[in-house]
Amino acid sequence: MLDPRLLRAFIGILDTGSFTRAAEQLHLTQSTISQQLARLEETVGHALIDRDARPISATASGERLQGYARRILTLQQEAQAALGDPAGLTAIRIGLAEDIFDGPMAALFREFAQGRREIRMDVTSGLSRDLTRRYRDGEFDIAVVKEPAPSADARASFPEPMVWLEAMDADHDWPDPMPLVVFSPGGLYRDQMFERIERERRRWYVAFSSSSLPNILVAVEAGFGITLLPVATTPGRRVKTYAPFGTEPPIAVSIYSWEQTGPVKELVEWMSAVLRLRGGTTNAVVQG
Repeated sequence: MLDPRLLRAFIGILDTGSFTRAAEQLHLTQSTISQQLARLEETVGHALIDRDARPISATASGERLQGYARRILTLQQEAQAALGDPAGLTAIRIGLAEDIFDGPMAALFREFAQGRREIRMDVTSGLSRDLTRRYRDGEFDIAVVKEPAPSADARASFPEPMVWLEAMDADHDWPDPMPLVVFSPGGLYRDQMFERIERERRRWYVAFSSSSLPNILVAVEAGFGITLLPVATTPGRRVKTYAPFGTEPPIAVSIYSWEQTGPVKELVEWMSAVLRLRGGTTNAVVQG
């Protein structure tokens, strides 16, 4: 093993051309520099410095070692810098229901991480039931999910107004059976839709299915059928309330976290504020 301290003395002598100046540069005594060079030469088994040359220069073996020595010292500095920089060392794993990851939430994550270089945000979006299972299995530090009612360990929960939607330009009665635009199996809204349709004693079929919220909205805009979504997902979309069905009871948006201290607790508070605003601004979004 080549001791970096010995390599540093060797390179210092070459760069300054003097044992004395190398000692001054490295804040050592001249005798210490000489001892370190002697130890390095003993380690490699070759003389590395031509002490009789003026200015002092490397021997043939010293010239061969010089490039390696510089690279070793550079890598050591890079390693020390990397380990000394806390950026990204602490991961906060977050699971979000897909439509919760919107502009305000993304901006919150960006602002939170900017002020805390040690934090790395690891965000996953998906279906609420799958996210809940993964949170309970310990895969996430924080989870924001949709559910009929919050569990007892929810940190906070907010009502999410729900509405039946159709295309903005729909001007006809839907045929029998009625076409539905739904999430893939496992989606919470999907089950709600089927229950309501059955209560209405309407026949139906799935005209479009997707796990992507944007795709669901595009299909409704295009007139594929009707769907059930949170009011908060509709701003800017060419959809309107499907008047015969209107609204459904609000669903719960619940936030869970294992930790109650430190940056996780702070992030939960920030996210709760965004979710509170989301719930407070959705009632007037959709027009019939």
